[in-house]
Amino acid sequence: MLSNIRIILINTFHPGNIGSAARAMKTMGLSDLCLVTPQRYPDPDADAMAAGAMDVLSNARLFPSLDEAIADCSLVIGTSARSRNSTSNRPMLEAGACADALLKESVNRPVALVFGQETMGLTNEELEKCHFHVCIDANPDYPVLNVASAIQILCYELRKASVRFNQKDIQPKTEDYPLQEDLERFYQHLEQTLTDIGFIIKQHPGRVMKRLRRLFNRARPESKELNILRGILSSAQRASRLKNNND
Repeated sequence: MLSNIRIILINTFHPGNIGSAARAMKTMGLSDLCLVTPQRYPDPDADAMAAGAMDVLSNARLFPSLDEAIADCSLVIGTSARSRNSTSNRPMLEAGACADALLKESVNRPVALVFGQETMGLTNEELEKCHFHVCIDANPDYPVLNVASAIQILCYELRKASVRFNQKDIQPKTEDYPLQEDLERFYQHLEQTLTDIGFIIKQHPGRVMKRLRRLFNRARPESKELNILRGILSSAQRASRLKNNND
């Protein structure tokens, strides 16, 4: 079950953290490490910190963007500090619930747990691409964790969840959720349609799409539902073009 869970690091500054991530993953039985635009990799510091997890490190996959790293995933969870999102209305999970959600859905398709750069974490744009966010409960006066430590904690939660659930207890989900690349195409279609009908002004788009992303991430439409929504958008576009032609 753990083999379908992807650990993604974005724009990692210190290569030692990449090696430490590989070691944390192997300790807990995970193996799929993905790196998005690391600043220094490959690097001897990464090798040194990986210690006995060179197999995980050597098999790490590099991606030029987060979109490409999560394209075939049906569930994406981003790590974030709670205080940063206290007024954003983004769906938040605690560490144990995050592990349960990833493990259960990994029976069907690849899933991803995403970590941002050491100094600033995930950007708002990257957070918008996640279905849920996860926070690690920590001292509110100093809730600061090194990225490798955060990876170790969440991988431990995943390990505990895998032990808690036997394979027979985790049945494939009946819901057929779309892959992330299909969801992104829907968002592009939605934005274009809203622009075509004049709901969004291209020069002044405001925050409409960000709020709609959060809405659909919370709702998590299934693949058939997403197809219905895209059909509605296509009909709205045709009606808009017909009206414009008649005018």
